[in-house]
Amino acid sequence: MLTRRRVKQTDPLEARLAAEAERLREQAKLLPPGVARDELLRKARQAETGSQMSEWLRSPGLQPPD
Repeated sequence: MLTRRRVKQTDPLEARLAAEAERLREQAKLLPPGVARDELLRKARQAETGSQMSEWLRSPGLQPPD
C-alpha cells in the first residue's frame, strides 16, 4: 500500500499565503498589461483574501457554539 508523504509546515498558512501573494504581485510587475498579468493579479488577490479569512477564523473573537 502506498503511504502519503507528509510535510510538517514550519510557517502558518496565513504567512505562506501572504508570501505567495507578494511573489505573484512581483511577477506581475514584470509583465506587460494583458491577460497573463491580470491572471497573476487575480491569483494574488485570492491568496491575500485566503490569508485574511484564515486569520479571521483563527481570531480569538470567534467562539464555538455551546
